[in-house]
Formats: sequence, C-alpha cells, structure tokens
Amino acid sequence: MLPFALPILGTALLGLGLEQLTDEQDLRAREAFLMVSLTWLSIALVGSVPFLLAGEGALAEPVNALFESMSGITTTGATVIVNFDRHSRAILMWRAVLQWLGGLGILVLATAVLSQLSVGGAQLMETETQTQDVDKLTPKISETAALLWKLYIGLTGLQVAVLYGFHLLGYAPEMTLYDAIAHAFTTIATSGFSPRGDSIAAFSPAVQWAIIPFMAIGATSFVLLYFVFQGNFDRLRNSDEFRFYVAILGFFSLGVGGMLFANGGPYTNLEEIARHAIFQVVSIVTTTGYASTDFNLWSAGPKHLLFVCMFIGGMAGSTTCSIKTLRWLVVVKAFRRDLFTAASPSAIRPVRLSGSVIDEETVRDIYAYTLVSLVFFILATIIVVLDASRVQLTVSEFEAMSAAAATFFNIGPAFGIAGPLESYETFPESTKLVMTFLMWVGRIEIIPVLVLLTPSYWRS
Repeated sequence: MLPFALPILGTALLGLGLEQLTDEQDLRAREAFLMVSLTWLSIALVGSVPFLLAGEGALAEPVNALFESMSGITTTGATVIVNFDRHSRAILMWRAVLQWLGGLGILVLATAVLSQLSVGGAQLMETETQTQDVDKLTPKISETAALLWKLYIGLTGLQVAVLYGFHLLGYAPEMTLYDAIAHAFTTIATSGFSPRGDSIAAFSPAVQWAIIPFMAIGATSFVLLYFVFQGNFDRLRNSDEFRFYVAILGFFSLGVGGMLFANGGPYTNLEEIARHAIFQVVSIVTTTGYASTDFNLWSAGPKHLLFVCMFIGGMAGSTTCSIKTLRWLVVVKAFRRDLFTAASPSAIRPVRLSGSVIDEETVRDIYAYTLVSLVFFILATIIVVLDASRVQLTVSEFEAMSAAAATFFNIGPAFGIAGPLESYETFPESTKLVMTFLMWVGRIEIIPVLVLLTPSYWRS
C-alpha cells in the first residue's frame, strides 16, 4: 500500500492547497495552453512515484519510472520492463490504470479544452460530426465530461464481460478476471500496456479476435459513438472520416495479409494469417500497440506497411494518437483539389467534408500540422541514431525511425530492439528522456508546447 498511499496523500494535499488559490475566473486561452501542457507532465511525474517506491526491476530507476509513467498517461504503451515476473500485480495494474485515465483524460480534454483552442482537430470535428460546439454535447462542460465517463466506463465494462466470459466458457483459460480488467483498461484507451510479457500473444485466438473490435471502437470518434448510442446511425453513415477510417483498416489489413500469404511465413492456415494481419494493422493504426505475434520476425514488406500505419492514427475525438484520419482525409481531398485546379485554373472547387465546405485557413492549418509532425519525427530519428552511436549501441536506421515514430505518435512497440516483445530499456538514459519528451508533446498534439516556447506568450 505504501507506494500508492504516499502519492495519494501528497496529491490530495497539493490539490486542496491549489484549490484555495483559485479565484473562480474563467479559463482563458493563455492559461489553457499552460494547463494542458503542465497537466500531462505533472501527472506523469506523480504516476512515476509508485514505481520508484515499489523498487521493482527496471522501474526502480528514476528515468525508467518517468518513461513508463509518461508512456502510461499518454497511452503510448512503450515499456522499459524486461522481466514482467519481477513486478507485482499491483504495479502492473497501476500501469493499466494510468493508461485508462489517460484515455479518458484526452477525451475530456479534446471536447472541453482543445476545442476552444482549435487544437486536436476540433474545428473539423464540428463539421465532420454535424455538431455545433463539440464541447457542448450537453449544456455544461461538467455534464459533457460525465457523459463521456459513462460511455467510456460502459465500453470498458462490456469488454471485461466479454473477455472474462470467454474464460468462463472455456475459450480463454489464460484470461483471468485480473487479465480481463487490465486489458479492458488498456484497449478502450488504445494504449496497449499488458501485464503479460507476450502481450496478447499469450492468449487464445478467440481473445485476439474479441479485442480487435474494441481497439477499433476506442479509435472511433466518441462524439459519433454518443449519437449512435442515442439511436442516430445517420451521423455514422454520413461521416466521410468514418468511411475513410474503415477503408484504411481494410486496405492495410489486405496488404499485410496478402504479403504474409505470399511470403509463406510462419503461419499454417488462412485464419492465422487473417487474424494476425487484421490484429496488427488495427493495433498500430489505432495506436493501441498490442501484439498478437512477434511481428519483428516478419519479412520486410509487411513490416514496412505496419511502419506506414504508425503515421495514420484513428479518428479525431477518440482516445487514439498520431496524426489522425481526419487530417489525412483533408490532406487527400485538398491535394486532389489542387491537382484539379492546376489543370483548370479558372475553376473554383472548395474542399468538402461530409458535404460541408472547409475554410481555406483550416486546410492550411492541417497542412502545417502534418508538416510539423513529420519534422519532429525526422529530428527525433536523428537524435536516436546519434545518441545510440555515442554509447556504441547498434541501432539500424529503420529501428531508429520506428522507435522515434512509436514514441512521438504514441504507438508503443517499434521494430528491432524495441519490438513488440522487447523493451526500450536498452536505449541510453538520454534517449529515453528525449522519448519521454516526444510522448508528452505528441499526446497533446504539439501546439500547446510550441505556444509555450514562443517569446510572445510570456510577454504581458
């Protein structure tokens, strides 16, 4: 109890003290940027304390504890744990709780705060979901948060019931109630921490098939899910982004499955090929990061397709990370429009999303965000390569690229030494600190941190 009692007492006292300092003023944009950035950082710092106090395995090291905590609260799923048996069930469940809270937190943040700052694709969420003021699904932000809580908890409970139900029916003898809760926490949050060293590969094919739809749901816009549970299926059918998201999952699943079949890999039948191809594509696209198999052993073709999946992400307004399908859809539509107008300069052809026109400023913002994300990824790759060389750690360019993408886009597992059944513990402490920074910046979508780095923000 001590590893958890002390942080609980400390944060409770700090919270009470901060509450006495507030004067109940409305949150302005300047304070909101600071709050968004520091909240995620401070939660990661507090979340690392139980790891340090428990003093178990790799997590007893301060840098590793911070890395694991940041990976948890940002729903990344990258781990430094080497031997899972050295860690108590309480500490392994704490990892899952961190990710579950991080997934819920980003939902509330996206609808209640980032929507006011035009961050997180909120200006497009309103167009795509046919909803005015996504932060006001209900009259008050507190009521909106409560609504998301209910939906999130309901989906989590449903997955616990399904997974443990499989155990009771004899389809999943390894899936204990503890495992069902831990994996439900980290599936709906699209985060991917597992208390098993083999991840989802430790369980039966029935469990692997059952987890796929829950990963996909976690990466679906919760605004759309809200309307679906209200019985309004038209919003889902009319959503360009949802159709694009499903098409992406189908396209890459067919591509990976086709390559696995053509290469004659380690799988003996079509069911195995289909299961692992669909599972890994959904896991990487949704940034969940679970592994149903060691895809490190795959040939170059399917591995490179999975690498491309790291840059996609799920829908805006979900628990997922990365660039997100909504931005990619706008990029594709805008590029097609530019090709058309290049051939017909006098034509006027606006970019439309679900029948509504997107203003050109928003299109430029999407282009800029995508470019900044790719620049961050390139710089992170260079840092990983240089730092590995400094300590004479052998890291190939592809391994460095995948590790940079997996941490910055909050995917979790990469390839090579940071593969799905491996650990980030091998990287030097300086690289792990950089990756911790990347997870933080990537989770809150870059802009809040960059705003804090501008001199004009700190001028009165």
